[in-house]
Amino acid sequence: MDFATLFWLQEVEESPLIQVELAFVILLSVAAGVAILTRRIRLPYTVALVLMGLALSFVPNPFEIELSSEIILALLVPPLIFEATLNLKWEQLRRNLLPVLLLAVAGTLASTFIVAGLVMAMSRALLPGFQMPWLAAVAFGALISATDPVAVLAFFRNLGVGKRLSVLIEGESLFNDGVAIVLFNITIGAAVAMNATGDTTITLGAALAEFLWVSLGGLAVGILLGLVVSYGVLKNVDDHLIETATTVALAYGAFVLAEQLHVSGILAVVAAGLFVGNIGSQNTSPTTKITLDNFWEFLAFVVNSLVFLLIGLETDLLAGRPSLPLILTAVVAVAFSRAVVVYALTGLHSLLDRKGRIPVPFRHVMFWGGLRGAISLALALTISDVVFEPTVAQEVRRMTFGVVLFTLIVQGTIISPLLNRLGLAGRPEQKLQQQRQQALLYAARAGKGELDRLHKEGILPADVWQAMAEVYTEEIRQRDRALRQLLREHPELEQEFVLQGREDVLRAERSAINDAARRGLISEEVYDALIEETDQRAIALELIRSTWGMGSSHYE
Repeated sequence: MDFATLFWLQEVEESPLIQVELAFVILLSVAAGVAILTRRIRLPYTVALVLMGLALSFVPNPFEIELSSEIILALLVPPLIFEATLNLKWEQLRRNLLPVLLLAVAGTLASTFIVAGLVMAMSRALLPGFQMPWLAAVAFGALISATDPVAVLAFFRNLGVGKRLSVLIEGESLFNDGVAIVLFNITIGAAVAMNATGDTTITLGAALAEFLWVSLGGLAVGILLGLVVSYGVLKNVDDHLIETATTVALAYGAFVLAEQLHVSGILAVVAAGLFVGNIGSQNTSPTTKITLDNFWEFLAFVVNSLVFLLIGLETDLLAGRPSLPLILTAVVAVAFSRAVVVYALTGLHSLLDRKGRIPVPFRHVMFWGGLRGAISLALALTISDVVFEPTVAQEVRRMTFGVVLFTLIVQGTIISPLLNRLGLAGRPEQKLQQQRQQALLYAARAGKGELDRLHKEGILPADVWQAMAEVYTEEIRQRDRALRQLLREHPELEQEFVLQGREDVLRAERSAINDAARRGLISEEVYDALIEETDQRAIALELIRSTWGMGSSHYE
């Protein structure tokens, strides 16, 4: 081997890009191995990833991987949130918007100051020599109070929870970061001002104005870009590769543009994803829909794996031992504040909306499912020694890592047994059989319909069409008999069919009422009355589902 080749190999080995690429390959391989392992053991995939990351943190790390706030918020979080909102239907979110906003706004505000007060009081009692400043306590309360969408979505995606419970938990986690980030930024700004001038005055008007600008501004950016992509690209461009690439640009572009305007990038991604998932996907071809679903599912798997592995890798358990009393204090404070917020606000919601009240078992899961993760870590990593004293900044970061680890490992491990205990998760074998038979019947009828269309348009000769049609017709008969037999053996599945059919009919009725209003056939007064009546019947159906011992709707 000549000198030039040796020199080139040395340059490759020392190249930062090659180091990053090699680290990515190794981490992705570890994630795939963990995924295979969790198929054989009863352990949530995300918990296994964090534990694997913790184990790898004790191994000498040849890669200089630093988990910065920019990597988390700008690179890893946008695709995860976008993929989640693609599957979040606006109709389901709208029905539960009041409790979601109560928890996301009032809940985060209350939790911030409850945690701050408890951390200050308990740390003073446990560690007389350590004084947690008020602004540092509030900053910690803000960054740790918002349930993290990355962690929540990762855990609840495959647990088989019902539609309403999933919407409540996911909706809160997607929206409450706006309040938390605003509170955190206001607090950090006050701390910087105090260090510079000694002035810590914060007016309520200024705080409210900043909250409205950051939150509504982020939503406006996402809505605008989501509409442009949904109607300008997905509706008019029939190319699944171009359309998929555009959604990737939208996910990151919405975040970057919003951040450049000093508004919430995460809320911009939420709004953009909602519009693409509810409008854009309806304007595109079946091929594009399949491509989008497969691509975003794969990307979410990859990014999720990297997030939780990096959390484990960046956690230094040995360095946190001197801070154990503060970490335990933070864990207790966060758990207490979460309990107060969930049970108090869901109780208030039940008084405001008796028909749409949240069942008590749901509240237990919402309390225990308040996971913290990547966003809390990202905010904690932005706290520099310039903002607070080095010791205080370090302790805030350690408390954050401690709470995140507790929620991911302890609460994350117990969530699945809790859901099973409350009867809110798991798909009975007969339900899986019903879904399989229904899907096969639906596919066979779709194939028969396409076959008939090809024959009608003269593409298929009569003899070929007749031979294939006979096969499809017999398959449809067999699938239909199998489904009917299953319904006779399990009457509860037939009840679910009735409810599902009624929901489909109600959606058709609502669409017809909207069409009648657009055509001018009914007045606005009649339209409002009919829509309200239709929505009340939809809520009643949802309540029936919720009171069926968390019945079959919770298996969908």
